[in-house]
Amino acid sequence: MAKIDLTQIGKNLLKKTDSGEDIEIQSLWKGQTVVLFFLRRFGCQVCRWTAAEISKLEPDLRANNIALVGIGPEETGLHDFRELGFFKGALYLDEKKKTYKDLGFKRYTALSVIPAGLGKKVRAVAAKASAQGIQGNFSGDLLQSGGMLIVANGGEKVLLHFVQDNPGDFVPLEDISKALGVSTNAQEGQMPSCNDEVCTR
Repeated sequence: MAKIDLTQIGKNLLKKTDSGEDIEIQSLWKGQTVVLFFLRRFGCQVCRWTAAEISKLEPDLRANNIALVGIGPEETGLHDFRELGFFKGALYLDEKKKTYKDLGFKRYTALSVIPAGLGKKVRAVAAKASAQGIQGNFSGDLLQSGGMLIVANGGEKVLLHFVQDNPGDFVPLEDISKALGVSTNAQEGQMPSCNDEVCTR
């Protein structure tokens, strides 16, 4: 994985979803450490479940002056995502997908997204999401992958850089809290067990 140049990436613009105002991404790590969760898309069932999981950390993050931020690649699906309360942090858009590209979040091709989307990891998380009543849709850019970036206060250093290799990949809560050096009582959602034919709770 290439070294992350926070000075360069910090100048990339994001759009606040509540006001439409453009901000430089580096403003998010001025005066605080920040967890940046890059969603594939707002309608993605796996992304919604992952957002709900990460949100379990929000009280512990807030108590330690750590911001929780979600970033989507487009506005499609944002209204439902927000209204259904999947994520407890601030939401931004990277409509030019510049930061997605700079962080190495790949784009699938029309042919590669189908097997990736039907793989065991995706089925496992989708089964867990369904069991918790979290549904998704196929609106928006189906080809974009996501990940996570955790940046120390003031952009001092990258604490975690995670790139999805598969649409079902995510960072466990324990790994996030370890990267931040904070303790949490948040309980991870139990992953279903899967074989090639079926996923169960």
